[in-house]
Amino acid sequence: MGAQADRRRYDSLRRTAQALETRAEIARAARRLFVERGWAATTVRDVAREAGVSVPTVYAVYGNKAGLTRALADAADLSADPSRQLAELEAAESDPRRQLAAMAGFDRRLYERAGDVITLLREAGRVEPELAGLYRDGRRRADETRVAVFSSWPPGVLRDGLDVPAATDIYAALCTIDVYATLTAERGWSPDRVEQWWCEALVRELLS
Repeated sequence: MGAQADRRRYDSLRRTAQALETRAEIARAARRLFVERGWAATTVRDVAREAGVSVPTVYAVYGNKAGLTRALADAADLSADPSRQLAELEAAESDPRRQLAAMAGFDRRLYERAGDVITLLREAGRVEPELAGLYRDGRRRADETRVAVFSSWPPGVLRDGLDVPAATDIYAALCTIDVYATLTAERGWSPDRVEQWWCEALVRELLS
C-alpha cells in the first residue's frame, strides 16, 4: 500500500508539473507571436499551433485571448523579482538613497526582461480598452510603491518645495520604458549604465 501511495503522490506531482509546463509554453508562444505579429494579427489558434497544443487547451488554461495578455502582464512583473525589491527596500529602510537604488534596479530588470510585453500592452491598448486597463494597472502599482516609500521618509528628506505626489511624478518621468529603450537601443548604453544613471539622477532630483 505504501508503494502505491507513493506512486499516486508522484503521479499527482507529475501531472501538476506537466500542467505548469503547458501553461508556460502557451505563455511563451503568445509572447513570441504578439511581439512579432502584433496583438490584432495573432489568434488563439495561432498561439495553440505555436505552443503545440490544442485550441481548447489554450481556452481551458487562459480563458480567451485577453486572458493570454493578462498572463503576460503578470509574468512581466514577476520577471523583475518584486520580492527582491521588497527585501531591498526593507533592508534600506533608513537610507533613501539605497531605497531609490532598489526601485531603479527593479525598473531596470522589468524593462530588460519584459520591455517587449510592456510596449505591446501599451500599443495594443490604443485600440483594446481591456489591454489599456492592464497597462494602466501596471503603472498604478508602480506609483503605489513609490508613494509608500516616499511617504515613509521623515520631513526634510525630499528636496525643498517637493511633495510626495510631485516626487512620484518626477520618478515616473525619469524611469520609463522609453528612456530605457532610447539609451540602450539607440545610444548603446548598457543596462548597468542606465541603472547607475537613474540612481544618480533620482538622488539629484528628489533628495535634499
